[in-house]
Amino acid sequence: MNNEQRTMNKNAETRFNQTAARLGIKPGDMPRHIAIIMDGNGRWAQNRGLPRYEGHRQGGKTAEKISQCCVDFGIEVLTLYSFSIENWKRPQEEIDVLMHLYAEYLDKMRPTLMEDNVKLVHLGRMERLPQIVKKALTDTAKATEKNTGMVFALALNYGSRVEIIDATREIARKHKAGRLSLEDIDEKCIDSHLYTAGLPDPDLLIRTANEMRVSNFLLWQISYCEFYVTETLWPDFEKADLEKAILAYAKRTRRFGAVVDSKDG
Repeated sequence: MNNEQRTMNKNAETRFNQTAARLGIKPGDMPRHIAIIMDGNGRWAQNRGLPRYEGHRQGGKTAEKISQCCVDFGIEVLTLYSFSIENWKRPQEEIDVLMHLYAEYLDKMRPTLMEDNVKLVHLGRMERLPQIVKKALTDTAKATEKNTGMVFALALNYGSRVEIIDATREIARKHKAGRLSLEDIDEKCIDSHLYTAGLPDPDLLIRTANEMRVSNFLLWQISYCEFYVTETLWPDFEKADLEKAILAYAKRTRRFGAVVDSKDG
């Protein structure tokens, strides 16, 4: 880590503490890893008599804005659930537009990620993604791999059950090759073979559009995550909505299975 990166990391911690102070909460009550299921693009477009792809286009702009908010807030990790394994069932025309938008935004955001010292990581399978998206993902991840600020994890062609299958297969291969004993296979071992290896588990999971399900998202990682659901459709989600979610999180008493005193006594 060079001096410039150290300074940027220190500034990120300062921004984190300043955000807590501005919101009137303690830094320890701030989430460090926020995960978001971005829902409601299609409904947003339908409500305006627009084609669904316009909702996705606006949703992409919202993703850029909220990502920048998280950088400004000093958040350590932001994970966005963008396209699931199941989403391949959608109409081909809609998928084609989505893939074009992913490639466009990944290329366009690269200079900003570098400027903000943000590291992009991809969660999901590369197979089946169009070459243009694979290249944009690979180029952006490669360009930002040495950045030491916020981690921006993009779940694209992602499914949690598939993630666990992939991790299990790799563990089985290592066991068969004699590189892992049965006793080596514990929670830490499984963690290290997931797409999210090296990342802390989410503290706060936000879902927009008032949907009350997790949709095969980070099933292992959200075991002790706090959920926040809002009626706001993703294209309408703004900085103020993010702050409301953080404030709601700050009021929770996180027990992790233990018995602790509540925050209100």
